[in-house]
Amino acid sequence: MSSLSVSAKDTTGLAVRVEDLSITYRTTFERRPTLKQALVRLGRGQRAVREVEALKNVTFEVKTGTAMGIIGSNGAGKSTLMRAMAGILPPSNGSVEVWGKASTLLALGVGFNKDLSGRENIILGGLASGLSRREVEERADEVADWTEIGEFIDMPMKTYSSGMQARVGFSVAVHMKPDILMIDEALSTGDAHFREKANAKMGELRESARAMFLVSHGLGSIKEMCNEAIWLDHGTLMMRGEPDEVVDAYMKFVKVKKSATTTEDI
Repeated sequence: MSSLSVSAKDTTGLAVRVEDLSITYRTTFERRPTLKQALVRLGRGQRAVREVEALKNVTFEVKTGTAMGIIGSNGAGKSTLMRAMAGILPPSNGSVEVWGKASTLLALGVGFNKDLSGRENIILGGLASGLSRREVEERADEVADWTEIGEFIDMPMKTYSSGMQARVGFSVAVHMKPDILMIDEALSTGDAHFREKANAKMGELRESARAMFLVSHGLGSIKEMCNEAIWLDHGTLMMRGEPDEVVDAYMKFVKVKKSATTTEDI
């Protein structure tokens, strides 16, 4: 059985409970025919189906007040886990329980209507987060100013750079008073000034939110902003603990020397 439940009240002191969570993707790809097959079938390729186990029996609980870092190599299952906790992906097996409203930065810029202005997309994003029209309109100007993109805020988003789109997405997510904040690689967006500003805002949210989840290859950011961390490898939960311990174990696993450069690139 698979389930995703959202509780109205946190009666257990938990923000998220993940139990025996598995997610399997079924994908198709074009298989190249052999010369004989090509001649017989006039060169048509064969569609093959492949199953990818993105997560394998992952179990953990996150208490209220936790800032959880999620690390691992590309393809480890980090983003899949975040999407499952956000209710975007249904489990293949197992369950996910979430107490509170999650505000996600899982795909910055994705989901925006590119023909509308940044300001109009801010309003749509707020409504999608569950706020009333009045609440959204009260915050729209503040969110727009926070993006620091100037007059572009009233131009169609199809004229934006990817960095400008990401700023709008980040600003919407962090200004909607989430119970649980989920951030996937958002810290790498923008210049040094905006990254510093984003760090400060997330630090502020950490004090008020029920929990925060941060996926990043910037291991220095994980150590700085999180008080717990989990390490995934090919869909398997390898370790959970204090960020320093988990990061060090991960770096030893991938045989990367610790340096100021590598801790931001793994």
